[in-house]
Amino acid sequence: MAERSFQHEVGKLRASRGEVFKGEGILAVTKALLESGVSYVGGYQGSPISHLMDVLADARDILDDLGVHFEACGSEASAAAMLSASINYPLRGAVTWKSTVGTNVASDALSNLASSGVKGGAVVIVGEDYGEGSSIMQERTYAFAMKAQMWLLDPRPDLPSIVSLVKQSFELSERSHTPVFFMMRIRGCHVTGEFLANDNIAPEYNSNSHLIPEREQEKIILPPNVYDQEEEKLTKRLPAALDYIIQNKLNEFFPGRHSQLGIIVQGGLYNLIIRALQRQGLADVYGVSDIPIYVMNVAYPLVPDEILDFSQGKQQLLIIEEGQPDYIEQGIQTVLRRAQLNLRVYGKDIMPMTGEYTGQVMLEGLTRFIEAADMPTLERLLDFSQVVSLRSPLSEPDQQSLLVNVPQRPSGLCTGCPERPLFSAIKQVQKELGPFHISSDIGCHSFATLEPFNLGNTIMGYGLSLASSSALRHVLPHKSISIMGDGGFWHNGLSSGVTSAVFNHHDGLLIVVDNGYAAATGGQDLPSLVAPNKLIATTLDTDSPARNDAQSIENACRGAGVKWLRTISTYSVDTMKATLHEALTTEQEGLKVIIAQGECMLNRQRRIKPLLKQSIASGKRTVKARFVVDSDTCTGDHACIRISGCPSLTIKPNPDPLRTDPVSYVDNSCVGCGVCGSNVHAAILCPSFTRVDVIFNPSPWDRLIGTMRRGFISWLQQRQADHQATRTL
Repeated sequence: MAERSFQHEVGKLRASRGEVFKGEGILAVTKALLESGVSYVGGYQGSPISHLMDVLADARDILDDLGVHFEACGSEASAAAMLSASINYPLRGAVTWKSTVGTNVASDALSNLASSGVKGGAVVIVGEDYGEGSSIMQERTYAFAMKAQMWLLDPRPDLPSIVSLVKQSFELSERSHTPVFFMMRIRGCHVTGEFLANDNIAPEYNSNSHLIPEREQEKIILPPNVYDQEEEKLTKRLPAALDYIIQNKLNEFFPGRHSQLGIIVQGGLYNLIIRALQRQGLADVYGVSDIPIYVMNVAYPLVPDEILDFSQGKQQLLIIEEGQPDYIEQGIQTVLRRAQLNLRVYGKDIMPMTGEYTGQVMLEGLTRFIEAADMPTLERLLDFSQVVSLRSPLSEPDQQSLLVNVPQRPSGLCTGCPERPLFSAIKQVQKELGPFHISSDIGCHSFATLEPFNLGNTIMGYGLSLASSSALRHVLPHKSISIMGDGGFWHNGLSSGVTSAVFNHHDGLLIVVDNGYAAATGGQDLPSLVAPNKLIATTLDTDSPARNDAQSIENACRGAGVKWLRTISTYSVDTMKATLHEALTTEQEGLKVIIAQGECMLNRQRRIKPLLKQSIASGKRTVKARFVVDSDTCTGDHACIRISGCPSLTIKPNPDPLRTDPVSYVDNSCVGCGVCGSNVHAAILCPSFTRVDVIFNPSPWDRLIGTMRRGFISWLQQRQADHQATRTL
């Protein structure tokens, strides 16, 4: 149950030759794979290419019709290992994952794949998660491509270019016997456009055909083969790749009338530099530039012959390379110096060394290049007073005013998130026992390191929280706490964490947040969950996703040797507190595991809302829980907000004129999970929270009970009013 369904859009993937295909980049990539005769596809979801896995999953019927094998892999490493099918056999394969963390996980298999070389085209569609929208550390795929000698394509972000280069990636891979990275930036993933489709091609070897097993001794990655493989990379594969790139014009040259100048840019940044040139009057709306541009759709390897051809006759050259280190600039400088070309090269000396090249950053860098070029013909074209004013969209006072008046909004857990009561319970237990060292993990639960919980010391990698606390257990006053999600558990946590901790007699506490889905990557299903969409629910308080008992987290932990294990609902704050206290104070040795179960509320709402709507529309009695705060009882302490942080909890003016503190208030985004009420009860905060059941299509009995309640309340109110009137007299 992914966060977005592509069931309607995937029908476009059946488009045949000559039809106009309209859609976004992710769909275009999928269509290009089908037109390339791919035999197998797989991968692991992650920004910004999660939707590619979702599209492939929704297109299973189309893949099955063509005989294409599709597999949602347990990790990026298992996805990379799939590509070994292309080492000995002429099978075209594509896998996908998020970079750079996904590439790091897959690095062992990728290095071996790159060393052995491939017979069938092998393409890794990697989501380059770099820049202001990123959720990870700032690194690039480029370094791995250089290290492993895998070619890296960075296509211009328009659909015809993307589709064409996907197809040519397979040909480049086969011609040079080398796996290829196909880099999709977030803008490329979601750019919309159109292109002329071609027929889908059923792979030569598919689910209905059989291969004869072949063994090639020279492909084994053991000495002495690996020494020959290393030499082959440089003496055979690289020259073959360069020849193909040049012959098929994968990189693009765009002429310009100011031939003394030149711009070399990565393909994925092409739209940004064109927009900057347009804003400076040096390009039109169709992308025709006055300054010549060399677009490197193949970011690695560099093509020396093309670089030298483009640089001939130039006096000033601007290299636009996003991120650091400046690999591309150094490589181009080496090519130019060896050829003894005498021209001034600008790069990271006038462009930022780090950070995303946004539109404003690109405009400022281009402006500095124009100023540094100091060409009279350009000076007559540009109003430099206006150019200088564009360097910062906001003045310094304006920026300071924003920082003072606009509150920071750190990432947080969703309304009704089942992880919220878990961290509320940890905070309450921490208040009793003292501070804990908490090893956090990748996933939604990593937001607990921020306000209002501030729980967590480190985040080392997906499923690595337990492993990261292994060296601390002998120096801490309390048992260390490690937290990972069910996605991280199946990805890496079971093998690198649980089995290792049991083997090494780790005495810490592991909390596995079992919310039923790979929630942080879009809500994809996990091995421990089955058939979530087949359930019928009529209220928010009943029914949970069907769990796969045969492949449960509890069984996996017991199988790994865990003796102390508890499975409890996250929404039971009292029970959670008691269980945490027991785990942290027991004298029993060995790893303790708490499986905290509670369905991801986003997926729960996606699952239940249509059912609720259908139930109400059909006239069935339907109950929806809501929580309210009694303004007369609330003291304005707001401890409920501090201990929970639920987005539906806010404040409003105090109705009592004698009190100035605003009171707590539950807004209409409340999903009725009950965490706020459980917290105030468990922490003994205040009695101001009340649950209200909203009944749609009430039965006659509901109406009778409602009438009796309203009558009784009215009688009590009148009695109180009469009593107050008597006292006044």
